[in-house]
Amino acid sequence: MSLDFSQVTEVAGERVSREQILRMLSRYRFAERYCRDKAVLEVGCGSGQGLGILMRAAEQLVAADYTESLIRKARRHYANRVPLLRLDAHTLPFKPHTFDTIILYEAIYYLEKPDLFVKECMRVLNPRGTILICNANKNLPDFNPSPYSHRYFSPAEFSEFFKPHGLQVECYGDSRVDYNNPIQKMLSLIKQAMVRFNLMPKTMRGKLLFKRLVFGELVDLPAEIVDRGEDLPEPVRLNSDRSNQNYKVIFAVAVKAWP
Repeated sequence: MSLDFSQVTEVAGERVSREQILRMLSRYRFAERYCRDKAVLEVGCGSGQGLGILMRAAEQLVAADYTESLIRKARRHYANRVPLLRLDAHTLPFKPHTFDTIILYEAIYYLEKPDLFVKECMRVLNPRGTILICNANKNLPDFNPSPYSHRYFSPAEFSEFFKPHGLQVECYGDSRVDYNNPIQKMLSLIKQAMVRFNLMPKTMRGKLLFKRLVFGELVDLPAEIVDRGEDLPEPVRLNSDRSNQNYKVIFAVAVKAWP
């Protein structure tokens, strides 16, 4: 059975918090530095809200997703500006040495065999090519895994995961969490209780009420995020040998060594 990931991801046109949009902006700003004048592939692009930022930096950009409805939505917005493909991340339909950078944001945990994805990346990446991955921080006390997910990675686990492939890894934390803030602490305890008793809705639409209570006013997620120079904290380099509970998002930057 083919899974439909449109129910468990942020889709253009749906209601989200402003914090979610800023987190996406930060995510693609981080990617931009590894895409400048490069041939770039984004796997798991969803409805494509980050592609505008990647287009600005990349010399060549291809984007893809597993869910056909998400690809159709992205095509309606971008038309011929970006080639958009449907594919399975376990099998990348490209020739060897095609890309300099491959991005997989908030999707590695959906892969049943992530090792196959990395092997495919190694095949289609140029020497010194880069893989960018991020996932939610599984070590947060109020962590809530997504439906259909298989495995999330901590910084230490990212390091161990990439080591057999001969990739050099750096990890970064983004979206700092302040559990000393009374409001943040209270919201975390509520979320922990909801996760523990299986009360957390499974779809993005089902989480709308919870988002309104936590974040207040919600806005429509744009089809294309525009960077207007918002003042956002830079992701922070993490010790890859340790777990971390200070950030909502963990980035892994894995660089392919020369053959």
